[in-house]
Amino acid sequence: MKKCSIKVLIVFTALLAFPATGALGHPDASPGAKPEAQVSPPPEKPAPNAPPAAQPATPVKPTPPSAQQPAQPETSPPAEPGTIVAGIRSEAESLRSLLSSESARAFLGSAADLPAIAPRTLYHDAAKSRYWSESDAASLPEGERAALQSRVFDEDFYYNTRYGTPLAYARPLDLLGVRGFQAARARVFDFGYGGIGQLRMLASIGADVVGVEVNPIVRALYSYPGDQGSIKGQAGVEGRLSLVYGSFPAEGEVKAAVGESFDLILSKNVLKRGYIHPEQPVPDAQKVILGVEDGVFVETLFAILKPGGMMMIYNLSPAPNTTGKPYRPWADGRCPFPREMWEAAGFRVIAFDEDDSEMARAMAHALGWDAGPPPMDLVKDLFAQYTLVVKPGT
Repeated sequence: MKKCSIKVLIVFTALLAFPATGALGHPDASPGAKPEAQVSPPPEKPAPNAPPAAQPATPVKPTPPSAQQPAQPETSPPAEPGTIVAGIRSEAESLRSLLSSESARAFLGSAADLPAIAPRTLYHDAAKSRYWSESDAASLPEGERAALQSRVFDEDFYYNTRYGTPLAYARPLDLLGVRGFQAARARVFDFGYGGIGQLRMLASIGADVVGVEVNPIVRALYSYPGDQGSIKGQAGVEGRLSLVYGSFPAEGEVKAAVGESFDLILSKNVLKRGYIHPEQPVPDAQKVILGVEDGVFVETLFAILKPGGMMMIYNLSPAPNTTGKPYRPWADGRCPFPREMWEAAGFRVIAFDEDDSEMARAMAHALGWDAGPPPMDLVKDLFAQYTLVVKPGT
């Protein structure tokens, strides 16, 4: 994203996030939502990939260690409420001409419904493994509360987190829209959502949206009144937003909280082959650990979709490192599950590792990622692939 008097994150996360830690890869403060390769390491290290000891983790996007941009100092002044959303609205207009479906255009239009967010102070333990809102921290025993440290999170982090602009979801939503998907009144599950922006935007056009994450920061950050529940949009349209914390589907309570009967399951920059099945040994922090066998994971996705429901994996990736340089798992954006596994679970495969680099680069150019600083070479260092499957039925 272009700066709007403030930082913007990236990630790959997320939509570009494109996400990964969770899809994640956006820095706390990076100039534009750029793909992982250009993301700086977040100032806060995400919680270990496994929630409590010995428990599998929900795919939280791994954070690339070789980020090229410096993290924003925590001492920088917080973004003034309204400046980030103004930037998102402006950038949404720059993307409109690239979209073909009314559903995706409606998603962009919902940027007008994003509220300004005042800075929020969260409290965390010394290990930064758990975070509390101000009200939750105030209810702790005095001795426990005194040991906590505080950090301010502004509107920039609220909408971009470490994974980049929520507008990056416009491209996968357009691919779905031209195939008949209508976000209004749809039930949508975002696996490894990274940040709340795209979820609020979908809910404000009438969708019933569920997001799952394992990042302890977002659990506290999005716990304030108005963050979840009924989300109202233009012309009285109303949707719902629910956030679930934990490992899906490995933890039974998390799986139950996510629910079922979805029209769409979408995962951006989280389910990458490089994260799930890296071709070289990498630290656990650079992996997405599902906590269940691949086949069980895919079968679970099939089970929670409605007949006719779709599942899309959309990944933005940088170029792989050249010979002699460290292996970058986030550069392998191929689907981690073979076509045969999807078909064995009952899915019909519509697209498998389909190249979408040309349109992703057009989106990145419209968002100014190639303007810097530093400028990104879109042709040489931005690639996109997606896999789309459908559960047969009507």
